[in-house]
Amino acid sequence: MATTINKQRLLNQVLSVLNEADREEALPVLQQFIFGLCRESATAEQARQAYQNLSEQFFDWNEVRVSSVRELEEALAGLGDTESRAQRLLSFLQEVFETTFSFDLDTLQKKGLKQAAKQLSRYGSANDYVCSWVVQRALGGHAIPVDAPTLRCTRRLGLLEAEDEGEEARAALEHLVPKAKGPQFTDAISQIAEEYCWEDEPNCAACPLARDCATAQDNGEALTARPARTKPR
Repeated sequence: MATTINKQRLLNQVLSVLNEADREEALPVLQQFIFGLCRESATAEQARQAYQNLSEQFFDWNEVRVSSVRELEEALAGLGDTESRAQRLLSFLQEVFETTFSFDLDTLQKKGLKQAAKQLSRYGSANDYVCSWVVQRALGGHAIPVDAPTLRCTRRLGLLEAEDEGEEARAALEHLVPKAKGPQFTDAISQIAEEYCWEDEPNCAACPLARDCATAQDNGEALTARPARTKPR
């Protein structure tokens, strides 16, 4: 396990990986919830394309709400588990419509952060990742969304213990990562997962963090990068 000093050095290196162009755009609360549904366990580009499809192929969010699961699956093509995502999206929009008769959740920004987060968590389609995403991106709170690629990378780097998962993993990362760096960290660790830290046969030799990565060092990785390939998440 990395020491506190090593963790801080690793964190700085992780943050330096992200290109400015790869940062996510600001969106209102409802739209960030939807983007979070797309973003979990997906690359930034996959999520952007899926969200763009939803925005361009449907007249508005009400049309999305009354569409079929199959229609939404087509719009979400490129993401994993499109059926489940489509069902969650329909459920979320239906709940919002039934409770607000609109598709605007920006009133949550006027509530205390704890109350807003609690209200978000009550939606049937919400999970810890999506709620943390909205808190971080739209509500100005300190939260680190943790999906499978984030958990994989942070464990391999030694930023988390092997047994850390769920809310415990999120709390540990929130303690390590400053609030102001939360979005940058989330996007950077996702980029590392996409480009190097693949689930099977990670390309450690090409990864800029290899010399300080606990897993790469334990595996005695050679410093010759393998050819690029399609990278599973």
